[in-house]
Amino acid sequence: MRITRRRPAAVGATAPEQPAADPREVVSLRDVARTYGRGDSTVHALRGVSVGMARGSFTAVMGPSGSGKSTLLQTAAGLDRPTSGSVLLGGTDLTTLSEEQLTRLRRERIGFVFQSFNLLPSLTAEDNVLLPLRLAGRPARRRMAAEVLERVGMGGYAQRRPAELSGGQQQRIAIARALVSRPDVVFGDEPTGALDSGTATEVLGLLRGIVDQDGATVVMVTHDPRAASYADRVLFLADGRLVADLAGPSVAEIADRMVQLTGGAPAGAGSLR
Repeated sequence: MRITRRRPAAVGATAPEQPAADPREVVSLRDVARTYGRGDSTVHALRGVSVGMARGSFTAVMGPSGSGKSTLLQTAAGLDRPTSGSVLLGGTDLTTLSEEQLTRLRRERIGFVFQSFNLLPSLTAEDNVLLPLRLAGRPARRRMAAEVLERVGMGGYAQRRPAELSGGQQQRIAIARALVSRPDVVFGDEPTGALDSGTATEVLGLLRGIVDQDGATVVMVTHDPRAASYADRVLFLADGRLVADLAGPSVAEIADRMVQLTGGAPAGAGSLR
């Protein structure tokens, strides 16, 4: 099954549409800063980050603890608002939307895969997959769940509940749930962090496959160099800044860069595309 993305639509009658800096980019951050607190207690989670993620690409985001990688994912996905700068999903500037409009946009145009799976234990795999459509008030037919479950290798598990599935199987269900709305982009927050190495390899291969075969766009935060090596591109953050952007790096190259960052190597300010 090929999962075809819908064309971006306006979210709410008053939501302004602006062209992306580059039409090839599904997500664009422009000079994004995010601070928490005030005065001496101010934390600069992001410091003027500018970066774009191309359609049909797999991007990994890495950095030391406190580098800003989780904040980058949250702002790019419309889960957190930047203090300054703008975040665009296609032609939609997320920073101009109301909370209601953001909620609708996330349901319709963004998929999420979390470390802890976040499946509802009382629902079957089929119902978990269809939940985003039902919450968005969209048609949620069994054949739609069957298509994405088959795509992730879980076609025979539609009526199983999470407690009847292994961790890897639950994560496959979570990926199917992220894909069912045909989103513009899928964000993964440590999607293999709770899995053993063999199962993690299977899940990473699946994410790689939905990019290569289905044209999906995936952005994944990870601490694991091996996981990041499945991506087309690895972004490195330190102290809230983008400090490196590697295309198709090996596990060794990723690990070496992380050693440099955690060892206090100088960080350069970044505007990377």
